[in-house]
Order: sequence, then structure tokens, then C-alpha cells
Amino acid sequence: MTWTPDGYVAVVTMFNFQKFRHIQEPGWKLGWTWAKKEVIWSIFGAQTSEQGNCSKYKENGPHSCQKNPRVVDLLPGTPYNQQVANCCKGGLLSSLLQDPSNSASSFQLSVGESGNDNKTVRVPKNFTLEASGPGYTCGPVRIVKPTIFITADGRRMTRAMMTWNVTCTYSQFLAQKTPACCVSLSSFYDKTIVPCPSCACGCQNNSTLSGSCVKNNTAPQVQCTSHMCPVQVHWHLKLNDRGYWRVNVSVTNFNFRMNYTQWNMVVQHPNFDNRTQIFSFNYKLLEPLAHINETAMLWGVKGLNDNLLQAGRLGNVQSDILFQKDSLTFTLDKGWAFPRRIYFNGDSCVMPPPDAYPYLPHTSLVNASSPNISPSTSPRNTISPTTSSPNTSSGQQILVLTLMITLVSSLAFCFA
Repeated sequence: MTWTPDGYVAVVTMFNFQKFRHIQEPGWKLGWTWAKKEVIWSIFGAQTSEQGNCSKYKENGPHSCQKNPRVVDLLPGTPYNQQVANCCKGGLLSSLLQDPSNSASSFQLSVGESGNDNKTVRVPKNFTLEASGPGYTCGPVRIVKPTIFITADGRRMTRAMMTWNVTCTYSQFLAQKTPACCVSLSSFYDKTIVPCPSCACGCQNNSTLSGSCVKNNTAPQVQCTSHMCPVQVHWHLKLNDRGYWRVNVSVTNFNFRMNYTQWNMVVQHPNFDNRTQIFSFNYKLLEPLAHINETAMLWGVKGLNDNLLQAGRLGNVQSDILFQKDSLTFTLDKGWAFPRRIYFNGDSCVMPPPDAYPYLPHTSLVNASSPNISPSTSPRNTISPTTSSPNTSSGQQILVLTLMITLVSSLAFCFA
């Protein structure tokens, strides 16, 4: 932004351009390596985790003398004289679609012993980004055109002295050895609940995996389950009416270690363009691509269920989703009513195998979208397995017995 006698003052802004993944607790930690012997005289809106050896400065030592500083965000409620615009969020960054206003974070630092013109300043290198753990890899620093600033009244433009960019990309495989979530399924027409695949995120007896578990709340680990996943998403096909069908989606937290603040879930299903109402979640239909299933993003309502609490009695959020039927596409056959893929906080969830999906009892009951179906077929006009009542079975037995007696009587008369 400006030059100083032995360096410069810079503003660092981090933008989260990921649509579905946000940076959650404990927040981001940004690091780099100085190209020369730079120091940080002062910093606002953030702080370095270590000061380093500043013994050569007799008075008013720098904020950090580290060759490889690590910067962390300040917490909300920081005194105003230590803040800058768009700072102090505890290191939390929202995903771009969920809350764009909180998808960026800034801090300001004064750098010394670096030179104070474009020819003497050397950009830092080897940037690192830790955000709720590993997973991010940062590319090289690129010097770009100086940033342009426009005053609030729009009548004057100023520009920075220098600007450089660093892009960091995320890999789920680098972030964790095992998946972070799994999906289970159930339906009104089948009493069988399809659970998450066994050992989907690890096994209880395998201590080398990150999914080691405890059987109570005394340690910050994953609750003991057959799947060992921190998060389970359950999709229940709840109702099939004449013109609509309804599902219940629930998310359960089995992680004793953390709350999932501002969680989000991306669901891929071909009928989301006919979504009618979602009762307890926020919803946004994502831009579909040609020949690709419709995809929607769901997240909690602020102050109601946007915070998925730690494992326990309250570690669950859920909502019903009402869909309008399309007579050309709707069917209950071959698992059509269940999602194709589900992502939780940007991570892909483990789905059950296709042959384990709830089985439709009778093929003649597959398509209930026909307008000729009478409401009297069931109390709520739903599809249910065909069963024979005791009275019907008894009547059939009497009819067979009567026919047999008649046949024997006829034969006896003929021989006589």
C-alpha cells in the first residue's frame, strides 16, 4: 500500500472461492518464507504464532523476526485499535455460495528490512495454508497488476504500489486418509434400513486409522459405530402422494471433537428442479450442466440449525423436502428416488452399493404418478406392499374345498 523508510505496509486478503467448502474451526493459518531478512514490525487484524529471536533490537522490537512466520486470525471482539476492515473472524471463512459476505478475511502488516521500492523488494515464497488441518497446496507467487481502489463516493481511484497473488488448492485425499461421511437409506415401502457400508471411514479395531473411537463422551474422538464416520447423512423416502413425493433428510454428528458450524450439504438428484418446499433448511439449486443430474445445496438456517453439535443427543439436524412429480420421469423403480451423490462440507460421502438399495416389492406398483390412481387405494394414497388379509385367505380356502367336494361327487355319480 505504501513505502516506509526500511520497507512497506501491505494488506493481505484471503478469498475463499470454493462454492461448498468453508474453513471451519480452529480456523486458517497462513505461512510463508521471507526471501531476505525481513521482519514484521507490526500487524493488525491478525498475529503471528511466534515472535522468534528479536534480541538484536534493543528497544521496540518487531512483532515477529521469524524466517518462516505463521499468521493466525484474531477472534471476534478484538479491540478496535487492533482491527482492520474484514478481519477478526477467528479464522473462519464461509463458502462462496453459503455466505459471500464472510468468504474473505484481511489483515495488515508493516514489513521492515526489505527495501522500499519495486526493484529491491523480493516477494515471499513457499506459502502454506492450514485450514482445519492439512489438504491445501499453495502454488508459486505471481506478481500481477497493482490493485485498484475506488473511494466510497466513486469519484477517485488509487492504486497499490505492488500486488502479488498466491493460489492454494484443496485435495480431500491429502486432507485425510479416510472419508469424512457416509450415507444410509430407507423407504416407506420397505422395512429394511440400508446402513452406511461397514468400515466406510475406518474400522473400530484398526488403531492406525483416524477413526479410532470411544464408547462415551470422555474423549474427543469418533463415536463407535459400524461405519466409523464422523458424519452420517440419512435419506428416507417418506411419502408418495398423487402429485407429490416427500423425503426426510437428516444429518448426524458422531464426532466428539467438534461442532460443524455453518455446515452445508450438496445433493445430486434428477428431481431437484421440481423441488416444491424445504421446511427446515436453506436451499439453492446449482447451475445444471447438460446431461448431468440436478444438484442442490442445503444448509442450516442461521440461529436454528446451522450449528451441527458434537456427538450426543442434540447432534442431529433434519428437514423434510417436498417434490412435485413429473409424470415423464418419476418412478420408484431401481432406486431412482434416492440421491446419486452427497457431499458434506465439500467432501464426498460414501454411498451404499446400488444392489443394497431398498427393494420395491412389486413391479406393478412402480409408477404411482398416473393421474388415474384413485385416492382410495390407501389411507394417504401411498404405495405399500401387497398383503392378503386373513378373511381373504380363509374365503379362498373354502372355495377350493367346495370345488373339490363337487368334483368328487360328480365322479362318484358317473361310476354309479
